[in-house]
Amino acid sequence: MIFSKRISTFFLAAALISVAGCASTSTKEGTGEYVDDTVITTKVKAALLNDATIKSREINVETFKGVVQLSGFVVNQSDATTAATLARGVKGVMSVKNDIRMK
Repeated sequence: MIFSKRISTFFLAAALISVAGCASTSTKEGTGEYVDDTVITTKVKAALLNDATIKSREINVETFKGVVQLSGFVVNQSDATTAATLARGVKGVMSVKNDIRMK
């Protein structure tokens, strides 16, 4: 009886530790957040590719906890503004940091 309680306590503790290992912190994403951010990044890149006016190959997209960061180079300021607008239109984007520079 005591042995079975110790074993069940051990497995409960192991389960709690493994779940805590997947939790996020302010500087590290949890597993679910990482997957969500990957999906957001892919959708933003697709939106940029579908826009004929922007040379999206020169724009980098990174996402952390729903915040999208755009970086790279464009020909004019309107392309940078358009890229930020397209990124804001993607579902799941909390905010956009536009670090795109003009050539």
